[in-house]
Amino acid sequence: MKKNFKLVIEYDGTAYHGWQRQKDAVTVQETIERAVFSVTREKVSLLGSGRTDAGVHARGQTANFLCETRLSAHVMKRALNSLLPDDIVICDCETAPESFHARYDAKSKIYRYFFLNTPHPSAIRRRHVWHIPQKLDVEAMSDAARRVAGRHDFKAFEGHGRPDTDARRHVMAAALFEKKGGRLVFEIEADGFLRHMVRNIVGTLVEAGLGRMDPGEIGEIFRSRDRGRAGPTAPARGLFLWEVKY
Repeated sequence: MKKNFKLVIEYDGTAYHGWQRQKDAVTVQETIERAVFSVTREKVSLLGSGRTDAGVHARGQTANFLCETRLSAHVMKRALNSLLPDDIVICDCETAPESFHARYDAKSKIYRYFFLNTPHPSAIRRRHVWHIPQKLDVEAMSDAARRVAGRHDFKAFEGHGRPDTDARRHVMAAALFEKKGGRLVFEIEADGFLRHMVRNIVGTLVEAGLGRMDPGEIGEIFRSRDRGRAGPTAPARGLFLWEVKY
């Protein structure tokens, strides 16, 4: 019988060329599809809630696939985890209605970006944070982060987009949190994201934190629709797809 399996996936993206299947490159999507084939002997198309770029991680990527099998969701989860490499884990597996689509049914997504603001880097966290040795003005960064929330045209924060792309998005929440030991976390929730949008926002927040721009300039950047007005693209390694809401 045909079943629609809904997966919640955690992965370390360091060794992968992103989520989406690519020719002559190792990706998360293809790695999981190969594992499904080993279990079911059926070639499936794994549909993710969205694409993550090379080096970006996930704690809660959601995906689904249809296949003819008698296996239960519990057995499928156990079988896939026995075959997948250590840097990809199926955290949850359940059967969903056949109409469920991980991408089109998503209401919003939450991303988190992790910084380490200390004089020296961390050997342990180096793959999962952006280390910035210069002292950051956390208050200025927080002010800039708050100004990102709302309904805006995010064209200035889009990477390699076409001029006619609809860049309007609704950011439900955007905030910076300061943790112990020089750790900072930026969290953003929106109904959709443009290519490199989160990383370009993060790069802009860091510009504010370094005193290179005033947080009040965020509004001007939105109105300009000019990528050159926003900050640089932050490294992929600090970014996590944290949760997908349905």
